[in-house]
Amino acid sequence: MNYNDFLELLSEPTAARLEELASHAHELTLKNFGRTILMYAPIYLGNECVNQCAYCGFAEKGEGVFLSVKEALAEAEILHQKGFRHILLVSGERRDKVTMAYLKEVISALHKKFDSIGLEIFPLEEAEYRELFLAGADGLTIYQETYDRDVYKQMHGQGPKANYDFRLGAPERATRAGFYRINIGALLGLNDWRAEAAALGKHAAYLKKKFWRAQISVSFPRLQPSSSKFKPPHPVSDRDLTQMICALRIFQPTLGLVLSTRESEALRDNLIPLGLTQMSAESKTNPGGYSKKFWADEQFEVADKRSVEEVAAAIFAKDYEPVFKDWDRVFI
Repeated sequence: MNYNDFLELLSEPTAARLEELASHAHELTLKNFGRTILMYAPIYLGNECVNQCAYCGFAEKGEGVFLSVKEALAEAEILHQKGFRHILLVSGERRDKVTMAYLKEVISALHKKFDSIGLEIFPLEEAEYRELFLAGADGLTIYQETYDRDVYKQMHGQGPKANYDFRLGAPERATRAGFYRINIGALLGLNDWRAEAAALGKHAAYLKKKFWRAQISVSFPRLQPSSSKFKPPHPVSDRDLTQMICALRIFQPTLGLVLSTRESEALRDNLIPLGLTQMSAESKTNPGGYSKKFWADEQFEVADKRSVEEVAAAIFAKDYEPVFKDWDRVFI
């Protein structure tokens, strides 16, 4: 399938053939991934950020909450006891608090107990990614938010995040530095979803071709309510999201597809057979959320509030298997 075929799958007329797309996506997913869903959970390290993103609940505030190394490890221990072996460290952009030394200390300690440590933080230079890879991190999640430069500028008026090109180049810098789990996405709701999906598909295909040894994945973060009170100018329906997921699966059959607890339990359960390969569970989007040690603002409201046991049971009910430890990486 070429790129023009992918654009056809995203088109409005093709929406009438959604059942056909879903059936094809299901077959391709079974062929390439079997009946497994990799489970992960995020740990929010801090809820302050120097950027002024119009849609985010972490816009710069007075004194927010940042976890100490000890507190971060305590959060991780709770997730470890629940069975998670893949975790994602998340933070707003406060380099004076989330320093390289801090990150390396946290990652090095967690590397002893977790099989995969991913980062969802501000973009770094290649040399910095190399330091964190050597400390034990292997994954990077970074959303371009929107691939439309004009919309990007409107949404990110101030702060380091206003640099579109530096953010866009982060997955390549991280992969060159050694990271082999790369997850990209567009924040759905900021711009027309078909335009974002078209750019996202091209970006994913480029990364897969250039870094063929890396595991490239795509997430589908739809804007959810937050303390910013931002209203998405381009709402994305469940049907739109389903078409986007099926189209990406058909276009890139070996692409990882990730759906977080941003989405409702019913939607997540129904999308399992259509292409998903990774899901989060029992997520807290505020620092200290698992231990309940602090009161702190959430980045966004979680829609699927089920326990990890309940999510796992729902996956089993779909005749799929929740996986908490991925296979070890093998170089050929």
